[in-house]
Amino acid sequence: MKIMKFGNLNKILFIFFLFFFISPKLYSDNLIGSSVTIGALDKITAKFSEFDILITQKKKFGSLLVEIIKCEKRPPEQIPEDFVLLKIYDEINIDKPILIFSGWMLSSSRSISPLEHPTYDIWVKDCKI
Repeated sequence: MKIMKFGNLNKILFIFFLFFFISPKLYSDNLIGSSVTIGALDKITAKFSEFDILITQKKKFGSLLVEIIKCEKRPPEQIPEDFVLLKIYDEINIDKPILIFSGWMLSSSRSISPLEHPTYDIWVKDCKI
């Protein structure tokens, strides 16, 4: 009875197979959300509000209009994080709203991409699946 031993080439091919074909499949993709929970603060009146906005919908808070474009959430096996792509308009002049924010907001790091407005603070609380 012969015992087969791995040669150097077989070991390299086996490691190559494990590294390139199996390891990338261990991590799942981000989950796509259907709505976003937004936290909002009126700095003048100190009024805090929390509201849900469906993807591709708009919601008004004071003179701001918040539009959600996309929402992604990390899978449960990874560190929790929500990524929300949104646009925020200031409708001081209703005929001509001003785009004051366009980009990604992260739920765990409000200071990375904050809304800079003298009257309002807006931040992402959750991306709901």
